[in-house]
Amino acid sequence: MRDIRNIVILTGAGISAESGVATFRGPDGLWEGHRVEDVATPEAFRRDPALVQKFYDARRAKLKSVEPNAAHLALARLDAEWPGELLIVTQNVDDLHERAGAKRVLHMHGELKSAWCLACDERMTWEEELSSGPACPECGLAGRLRPDIVWFGEMPYEMDRIEGAIREAGLFVSIGTSGAIYPAAGFVQTARYCGADTLEMNLEPSLGSVYFHESRVGPAGSLVPTWVEGMLGGEHRSSRA
Repeated sequence: MRDIRNIVILTGAGISAESGVATFRGPDGLWEGHRVEDVATPEAFRRDPALVQKFYDARRAKLKSVEPNAAHLALARLDAEWPGELLIVTQNVDDLHERAGAKRVLHMHGELKSAWCLACDERMTWEEELSSGPACPECGLAGRLRPDIVWFGEMPYEMDRIEGAIREAGLFVSIGTSGAIYPAAGFVQTARYCGADTLEMNLEPSLGSVYFHESRVGPAGSLVPTWVEGMLGGEHRSSRA
C-alpha cells in the first residue's frame, strides 16, 4: 500500500451543468441552438465573425446568472487543504472553479472571461462584449479581439504542464466528462501507464470508463463532496497493492 500525494483532476461540462451552464453539445448535437461547426472553429470565425462574437458574448453574460455548485465548492476545499501537489485541469471555459475558491486551476480550452488580440498576441481579462469590435487595451487596435477559447482545430493550452503533472500523479480523477474529446480523453491512459490510480465520477460511464480503476455514477454535486471528505479524512491510500 502506498500513500497518494499528488492528484490531477479533470473536469468537464457535467460539473457545471448542475449550475445551469449548458453542456457543450446537447442530445440534439447543438450547442445553445447552434451547430458546433458554426461557432467553435477558426473557419467559423473567419466566415462569420459577428455570429461567433455574439454567441460568446451571450455565454459570457450568462455567467453572471449562475453560481458554483457543491462539486465546485468541494474541489475548492480540497485545493485549499490538500498537502501534496494538486492540479484541477478543466475543459470548461466558465469561471466557477475560481469563484468557488480554487487556486490550482488550469483552463485547457481557454476562458470566457479572457480576450486574445490577434494584432499584438496579448491575452487579457475581459468581461464585456466583443461583438462591437472594441479596441485592444494593449495595442489600441480595434476589431482584432477574439474570445480566448480553444476551438476545434487549435491546440489546447499548457499541454506540457498537464502531461507532466499526470506523469507525477498518484491519483487521476475525471469528473463530468464524456471521454469523447481528445486529447483530454487520453489523459486516463497516460495516468494508468505511469502507475496512477484512476477514478471516474459521472452521470453515466464515459466512453473511456474501461480505463478507470473505479467508476462512481451519479450527480457531481453529490459524489464529489463525499469523495473530498474521504480524501481529507485520511482515506487516500491506494486501493491497489
